[in-house]
Amino acid sequence: MKIEPQHVVSLTYDLYVDRENTGTEDLVESATQEQPLTFLFGAGQMLPKFEENLSTLSTGDSYEFRLSPEDAYGVYDDEAVANLPKEMFQGTEMPEIGSVLPLQDNQGHRFQAVVVSIAEDAVIVDLNHPMAGQALHFKGEIINVRPATPEELSHGHAHGPDGHHHH
Repeated sequence: MKIEPQHVVSLTYDLYVDRENTGTEDLVESATQEQPLTFLFGAGQMLPKFEENLSTLSTGDSYEFRLSPEDAYGVYDDEAVANLPKEMFQGTEMPEIGSVLPLQDNQGHRFQAVVVSIAEDAVIVDLNHPMAGQALHFKGEIINVRPATPEELSHGHAHGPDGHHHH
């Protein structure tokens, strides 16, 4: 079956990123036949250029493509580093460097920040996506394509490879 909007796609992938200025790539993430990535195509859950590269494929097809940082998680923004007052952490343990903090802005949007250092009066966090500034290289295979169920369409996401999922 061909991939189309409002269809559930299950696929395998290996995701590689360039090792810093060495010309080689590191495998950073995989989805396997046993644990595929399953998503509702066209629902805005995946990177738009990722879906665009899959849009002509069908069940059983292999694929390989690269996304520039601009088409993936954006270029690294040096301005996206913030100082959080240490008072925010009163009554809790001070986060460690490298830990990920779940945050929410005034509009209710959730995002994550990585602690990069701790100053005398602040915790300094990086708000960039961990893969910002990285070119992504995907290789994989389309395992299955099926029409989404009415429930999946109303929820806006896939309920697993076979359509069953409990909330």
